[in-house]
Amino acid sequence: MSTRRSFLQKFSTLAALSATPPFLSSIEGKSFLRGIDRINGLSIEESIQDETFWYQVRQAYTVSSSMINFNNGGVCPQPKVVQEAVERYNRLSNETPTYYMWRILDEGREPLRRKLADLAGCSADEIAINRNSSEALETIIFGLRLQAGDEVVLSKQDYPNMINAWKQREKRDGIVLKWINLEFPSEDKNYIVKTFADAFTAKTKVVQITHLINWIGQILPVKEIAREAHKRGIEVLVDGAHTFAHFQYTIPELDCDYYGTSLHKWLCAPFGSGMLYVRKEKIKNLYPLLAAPDAESEDIRKFENLGTRSFAIEQGINQAIDFHDMIGGERKEKRLHYLKNYWAEKVQSLPKVQVKTSLKLEYGCAIGMVAIDGKKPGEVADYFYRNFKIHSVPIEWENIKGVRLTPNVYTTIKEVETLVTAIQQLSKQA
Repeated sequence: MSTRRSFLQKFSTLAALSATPPFLSSIEGKSFLRGIDRINGLSIEESIQDETFWYQVRQAYTVSSSMINFNNGGVCPQPKVVQEAVERYNRLSNETPTYYMWRILDEGREPLRRKLADLAGCSADEIAINRNSSEALETIIFGLRLQAGDEVVLSKQDYPNMINAWKQREKRDGIVLKWINLEFPSEDKNYIVKTFADAFTAKTKVVQITHLINWIGQILPVKEIAREAHKRGIEVLVDGAHTFAHFQYTIPELDCDYYGTSLHKWLCAPFGSGMLYVRKEKIKNLYPLLAAPDAESEDIRKFENLGTRSFAIEQGINQAIDFHDMIGGERKEKRLHYLKNYWAEKVQSLPKVQVKTSLKLEYGCAIGMVAIDGKKPGEVADYFYRNFKIHSVPIEWENIKGVRLTPNVYTTIKEVETLVTAIQQLSKQA
């Protein structure tokens, strides 16, 4: 865990431009730093239930005090230090854009690439910085050298943007999409792996695996599916949109060839920031989405030819990584799982209430789903907001129906208790 000194030192990235963030000089910020010192003396299990510390974490955000946000599965808010960094870099850029953007801030991309690689557990030469999961994954989908008749295995529970991208390749290039339909929640790893493996044939070239099904919070056994794919010479693409900085793993552990994620989700980085991973030996034969000087270069940077972009957003990722490291990946994972299980365990035995996400850490973390017999998802979400100002999202996608509920590190136990009350009261009316 970071000490106060090392935490402050981390915020000196591009030191000449980065004074101590205003938040850390405020009363709340100083209390926050003292909380860091104190929590580092506790075990992980003690710290995840230390509500004083997590209240101090909450003060590091600017989240609404009049609304309870249980829809962190879409886009996560940024800590104050991240917001301040983006504002500072944006003001600097506007002083002389072509100088400060291209000559100063652009110099920060390589250190940032190394920081992301450290967090991902891979080589910096395998990481490209872009704007979101869709851009990263569509770079792969449209860049793979597939021919008419080549098969791609994917699931009906995948994210729509990826499904639509594959359908476009199907229409344009004549590839064959082989769909699997998974029943969730599941704690049967063999069932999930077998369903994928049974779809593989001699013509299968690629399998897409969504690491965490965003609709319901189901974690898939990626490395086991990847192992079956690689036995057959099939390339593995992983959609990591909802897992990076959500729970602990490294990209190489997944044994995938390609991977994309959004950093504005669980890393709490600036909106419009993402990351692409391509295994080193795969870079040459993957075409970039936007043209590069050499489409067959072995340099990962060929995937970053975006033209003018927001350097303020890009460099703000640094502060998000530092904030994540301050809390600690394991502590964050366990806290998120604790919050999901807190509400789920209190309501799962109620009549007419269905908790549709596993409570085991191997199969679920922060994202959970609840359904109430006799109530449509939209009716449940509307009741939560109208009566308790709980912001959630109703889901009706393929065979998944319910309300997705997603806390974050700034969520308080009091807010979770309010959610429990809302479920209890509505279940009595069903």
